[in-house]
Amino acid sequence: MLILTRKKDESIIIDGNIEVKIMEIEDGKVRIGIDAPENIDIFRKELYKYIEDENIEASKSKLSIDEVNRLFRKKK
Repeated sequence: MLILTRKKDESIIIDGNIEVKIMEIEDGKVRIGIDAPENIDIFRKELYKYIEDENIEASKSKLSIDEVNRLFRKKK
């Protein structure tokens, strides 16, 4: 892990096209801004972990192709 010291309004650049800037420091909280290309997904770690866990559980499903088709079939 790389540990850097930054002050308010200072930034770091990651991989030449992602900028992480310290926006505000107040009452033990730090607000950061992230400027990255639109094709880069940015998630809070706890949300990313939740998505990852849900995907793992979904991949364990034992549905047959017929059951999947039935789930997506429109009712008239």
